[in-house]
Amino acid sequence: MNSVIITGAGTGLGRELALKYGKEGYHLILIGRSEESLSEVKKQLNNAHIVVMDIRIKQEVDKNIKTLLKEYKVVGLINNAGIGFFGPFEKVKENEFEEMFQTNVLGTMYMTQAVLPNIYESDGSFVMNIISTAGLRGKVNEVAYVASKFAVRGFTESLQKEYEEKPVLISAVYMGGMNTPFWNGSEHVKDPTKFRSPAEVAEIIFSQKEQECIVIESK
Repeated sequence: MNSVIITGAGTGLGRELALKYGKEGYHLILIGRSEESLSEVKKQLNNAHIVVMDIRIKQEVDKNIKTLLKEYKVVGLINNAGIGFFGPFEKVKENEFEEMFQTNVLGTMYMTQAVLPNIYESDGSFVMNIISTAGLRGKVNEVAYVASKFAVRGFTESLQKEYEEKPVLISAVYMGGMNTPFWNGSEHVKDPTKFRSPAEVAEIIFSQKEQECIVIESK
């Protein structure tokens, strides 16, 4: 059975993508930092394996992925994990700059570097980077977050060129805000309930999964 790795799989879009791919017959490898959240998702899947790890730590990523590649036939990677801090540029804290780039950019690059060289020759192989519309245009009070997403966009587009002669599909997903726990503790969005649900976004992504670029604007 073919396996798909999803980061940030315990909540929100990662959870919904796991459920969607699971229904299509894939074995899911759920990665995140909360064993409790991952376990709840696993309960809803017929065939899944959870890995609690921090994608910001390269040695941890390399060690775990090496083991997973020996145990499962991995054909896909969905880089979904991401964090955001919002507010005026002048007030962004040093640790917030660092955490966003470590998770959104480096975590995505570490995971891709560990997985892609081992799957790109396989039929049906893919790497999907969940980026957000913050990777398409600048936004007020999102300077550092947008910068991290533009970095992931550049990373993705460069991979597309570097692997364009290979059978692997490398895609970028640019979606607007969703009604997820992502906004918990933030006043940046006053009413997230106006956004699409992660289940709706996951459905759109899956229906367009063969495309290199998927854009889903906010309602």
